[in-house]
Amino acid sequence: MDLTLFVVGLMKVVLGGLVAALGIGLSMRGLSRLLDSHPVEELRQGNVASGLVHATSLVSLGLLVQHALKATGDAVDLAVQNPPVSALSVLQLLGLALVHVALSLAVGVAVLALGVRLFDKMTPGIEELAEVRKGNIAAALLLCAFLLVIALLTAPGLQAALNGLIPFPQLPTGVLRAPA
Repeated sequence: MDLTLFVVGLMKVVLGGLVAALGIGLSMRGLSRLLDSHPVEELRQGNVASGLVHATSLVSLGLLVQHALKATGDAVDLAVQNPPVSALSVLQLLGLALVHVALSLAVGVAVLALGVRLFDKMTPGIEELAEVRKGNIAAALLLCAFLLVIALLTAPGLQAALNGLIPFPQLPTGVLRAPA
């Protein structure tokens, strides 16, 4: 049994849970403000269209941020597999991981908000957000698909741009290791 691998795995579970609960929750608030929507109020009124759009926003943010968590996990795996590992290097890696995830969330929120605004401008004659607030499920489904496409197509670019922040450990020449 590899106790180190087990502990690292548990840390990844905790980090993923915290990012999902806190990070994406806070990001949803930011996205709601940028889009001038009021999800709690709309959901209390039973607005299914609004519920669909907000649920898709959560999934889209998750798609965008999953790469940040994976890159952080890969860096931790490589650091643990290449001793010596100092407490200072672990703390630095965790600090950079938090910055990495926070930037992923912030950029994700900005990308989704900007995408929705651009989509709204590209479809003259219909204001998708206003229609969603009225409960128009057809407009909500179209906006949901657009949010998912934005997330799927921008996630690799976001991953590549932000991976430069993670200090992947230097491996000895000729050594190739895959993350756990």
